[in-house]
Amino acid sequence: MAVLRDRTALVTGGASGIGAAIAAAFTAEGARVIVADRHPVPGDASAIRLDVTDEASVSAAVAEAERRLGGLDVLVNSAGILTESPLAEMSAATWAETIAVDLTGVFLCCRYAVPGMIARGGGRIINIASQLGIKGGVGLAHYAAAKAGVIGLTKSLALEVARHGVLVNAIAPGPVETPMVDGITEDWKRAKRAELPLGRFGRPEEVAPTAVLLAADPGGNLYVGQTLGPNSGDVMP
Repeated sequence: MAVLRDRTALVTGGASGIGAAIAAAFTAEGARVIVADRHPVPGDASAIRLDVTDEASVSAAVAEAERRLGGLDVLVNSAGILTESPLAEMSAATWAETIAVDLTGVFLCCRYAVPGMIARGGGRIINIASQLGIKGGVGLAHYAAAKAGVIGLTKSLALEVARHGVLVNAIAPGPVETPMVDGITEDWKRAKRAELPLGRFGRPEEVAPTAVLLAADPGGNLYVGQTLGPNSGDVMP
């Protein structure tokens, strides 16, 4: 069965990594998907250019997705960046860039998608957080702070809009083999693999089914403000 048949979805950060895997999984399950990314999506006529740090860009992208799809059933906030720096050596610009993309970008996309979902009588929002937002990470204070903010935003927005049929949840993956981790040193990655009970990083296609669950009916119907953790055992709540 195509569990997302006739659902519409906008996936930010969908040009690569977890976002691309979620977009592919949604499409395979029957959804009509628009990918939004600041990088081009080769050969994808349904893609939209989007800078999640730019409010005008977000507003225009959400409006365009709603126009093309006839409204949004699902929003996946997967756009993100990852860099490494000890806090005592981190520039304010590095901090601000990470917060802008990884946290404020989620806020802006939710801000412009929620009204349409409420008007349609419901929807699903899936925010990609990280297990580092729960446990922290050496050299990653900016990233962990942003992802902790995503988890807090998810819970708060869920409380605000569940009564309107809009269910908001987060996925907090562990380390995943994506282009985003290219900015992290091999020493950090080697040490991280040694910590994981599973002994390896995940793959994007192993995270995507969690998003399908949260987007599906009845699979995701009782999830409100939750943070699901496909994380190789790195965090065990």
